[in-house]
Amino acid sequence: MKALDLTYLSLREAAERVRRRDLSPLELLDAVVARAEALEPAINAYVTATFDQARADAQRAEQEIAAGQYRGPLHGIPIAHKDNCWTRGVRTTASSKALADFVPDEDATVVTRLQAAGAVVTGKLNMHELALGATTLTSWVGPTHNPWGLDRMPGGSSGGSAAAVAAGYCYAATGTDTAGSIRIPAAYCGTVGLKPTYGRVSIYGVVPFAWTMDHVGPLTRTVEDAALVLKVIAGYDPRDRTSANVPVPDFAAGLGIDLRGLRLGVLALDPWEPIQPEVRAAVDDAGRVLRDLGASLETVHFGGIAQAGGIGAFVARAEAAACHERLLRTRGDDFSAEIRRKLELGSLGFSIDYLRAQRLRAALCDDLAALLGGVDALVMPTTRTTAGLIATTPSEESGEAGAEVDVFTTFTLPFDLTGSPALSVPCGFSAEGLPIGLQIVGRAWEDATVLRIGAAYERSTPWHERHPSL
Repeated sequence: MKALDLTYLSLREAAERVRRRDLSPLELLDAVVARAEALEPAINAYVTATFDQARADAQRAEQEIAAGQYRGPLHGIPIAHKDNCWTRGVRTTASSKALADFVPDEDATVVTRLQAAGAVVTGKLNMHELALGATTLTSWVGPTHNPWGLDRMPGGSSGGSAAAVAAGYCYAATGTDTAGSIRIPAAYCGTVGLKPTYGRVSIYGVVPFAWTMDHVGPLTRTVEDAALVLKVIAGYDPRDRTSANVPVPDFAAGLGIDLRGLRLGVLALDPWEPIQPEVRAAVDDAGRVLRDLGASLETVHFGGIAQAGGIGAFVARAEAAACHERLLRTRGDDFSAEIRRKLELGSLGFSIDYLRAQRLRAALCDDLAALLGGVDALVMPTTRTTAGLIATTPSEESGEAGAEVDVFTTFTLPFDLTGSPALSVPCGFSAEGLPIGLQIVGRAWEDATVLRIGAAYERSTPWHERHPSL
């Protein structure tokens, strides 16, 4: 099998071949490393590559599997981590010069669990500095470029993770999502991106953005791959006070169930809403596919879409300023102008503003719960547009509360505030060949339902089978 074909196997396909010993972990690693070496630094997805250690890990995995010690579908599979996940002995910079010399002495819980499953880690991936942005254009190692067009941004803050999966550098990557930072780059780069229910996956050992809104989740090529990764990284962690002690189901078990009997709420989009026409058309087409698959659809209205921007800005910027207060004081000159300005703005807020925002947030959660009492999930665009040109992407330099919300996070931020599970899957391409994302949002702890809907849609459409021509 050609190396390029190997790099674009799904995680499940690669795992089956490894399990049968038709392929070795070393063959998979060699293919993805060759791919990365051919395309970097044009994409600039890596902050730190750990290929030598990955080779040793792949060799060990190969020996274990040969000895009958197969651990499961991630055993011997190359993955990579967003650079805000602590990795013992490997620098974790969160793409900020202020953390350029930070080498953790322990792993993040998500890293530990993936290593225990036998995954082979190829390195740390670029991101928007401190995760405080939606483009991955602000990073101390330079911007990440979208594999579907090197003049396009990949979205953020998990832009390096989405770009790496889309470009064939790894079979899955970790990401974090506080305002849309898994789902936005997934939509822009044509991958699957899952933000699990808040508390489902530990955030211990992740450089924080906003404690009450931070989520960790996977970016993958298929919905099934996301389910396989979620099964490994989910579960209670006593070291994380936000972690919930709830059962972890087999998220992949129900992916083949059809959609008959499910009620889906299609978010009403006003005709004057500034949504790219191709995005609107692709989401409308996706609705027809879901109806053909047996789901019943009804148009719903959710006022939280319009309210979330203001609420999220007050909550997130205050928590970000608190998280990074010491760094701002001691290493402030090492931040980019954009990030320093955002943190300084956050530190100027009043406690009454934060508390008022939290009260409005609680009301927003109640409104969504009432809406989801009548439907099983919501369907809407992930983003308003396809990936913008890097040269003309709206600047985030202002640090103003609503600047990014208006441009990037309209449909994603509300569900970080509510903690709802939300999935982005490819649902088409623009005339310029740029991916479009469909977002599916469910009730708390019903991650499996969201994945089931996404998998059914994916099986009926060809979009996940397309890869960038680089």
